[in-house]
Amino acid sequence: MGAIRTEELLLNVGPQHPSTHGVFRIIVKLDGEVIKEAIPVMGYLHRGTEKLAENLNFTQIIPYTDRMDYVSAMTNNYVLCHAVEKMMGLEVPERAEFLRLIVMELQRVASHLVWWGTYLLDIGAMSPFLYAFRDRETIVQLFNELCGARLTYNYMRVGGVKWDAPPGWLDKVREFIPYMEQKLEEYDRLVSGNEIFLARIRGVGRYDAETAISFGLSGANLRCTGVQWDLRRKEPYSLYDRFEFDVPVGTNGDCYDRYVLRLEEIRQSLRILRQALEQFPEGGETMGKVPRAIRPPAGEIYVSIESPRGEIGCHIVSKGKAEPYRLKFRRPSFVNLQILPKLLVGETMTNLITILGGIDIVVGEVDC
Repeated sequence: MGAIRTEELLLNVGPQHPSTHGVFRIIVKLDGEVIKEAIPVMGYLHRGTEKLAENLNFTQIIPYTDRMDYVSAMTNNYVLCHAVEKMMGLEVPERAEFLRLIVMELQRVASHLVWWGTYLLDIGAMSPFLYAFRDRETIVQLFNELCGARLTYNYMRVGGVKWDAPPGWLDKVREFIPYMEQKLEEYDRLVSGNEIFLARIRGVGRYDAETAISFGLSGANLRCTGVQWDLRRKEPYSLYDRFEFDVPVGTNGDCYDRYVLRLEEIRQSLRILRQALEQFPEGGETMGKVPRAIRPPAGEIYVSIESPRGEIGCHIVSKGKAEPYRLKFRRPSFVNLQILPKLLVGETMTNLITILGGIDIVVGEVDC
């Protein structure tokens, strides 16, 4: 028999809006089921956040950061406020910093739960999505009690937080920790050892540390290659230098390692939360001494923190006015996405979904 001849096919994957991932399109060149070329097409969710910020004062910009990575709004709030505070030399009260750290770690857990549920849904499992959103709902309710919102929180302020935690709120956080630890064990029993699931992700989307560094990857997409890089540990900010936690790393750099790391990162976040609650100060202010008009001195600054998706950075150029002269965010979803065309060449269409979901992008952050 002669070789089977196939014709090249150009296929549009998207632009669709599968819930939390966002509106995204990939142009795929196929030879049968094998991908020969993949071109991501971005911009369907672009809102011009960085340009709009030039006509807003710094407090007005905070709600815009909520809409970038809308699965991790608290960390977006923090990186902007942190940059302005460093530029102005402002001191944040300890109680406010503890509240910030607690909500950021709760946000990390909530973000990874969204990823876990939607990733399993992407590759064909329905039940995990329901369990993940059930458990995330506890965190969403806690945030709703704290700041009156369920998704875009606008809780942090330059110099502190909008207001203190309501009575009994910290006790509810304390109760959530053992509950979530138990649920993680259930997740492992339900999914992590499933033969079909392992066949879908083990060895898929593999790359090494050199490749990850050359593409500027961060978060689990970098640590899955064995590089132990977490800004909470390497360049501590907030109060992270006070707490003990591990930075989990993988060895194979594949989708399976990225899966395992994110579940382990939830465990480490719960570990940080337990220590933060034990050390939480009694009394104190939740806002520092901040001038009525926030005007950073002329100059520029770049600060970065560890978001659930990796390094998120904020670069501010100031002319000494109430509005930034220029504002630029380093968005980890955008940077991590750059490796996708390389990973997809030679893969099948079924693995396209597995690899894309394993990167964990939020398109609001890709397009900004």
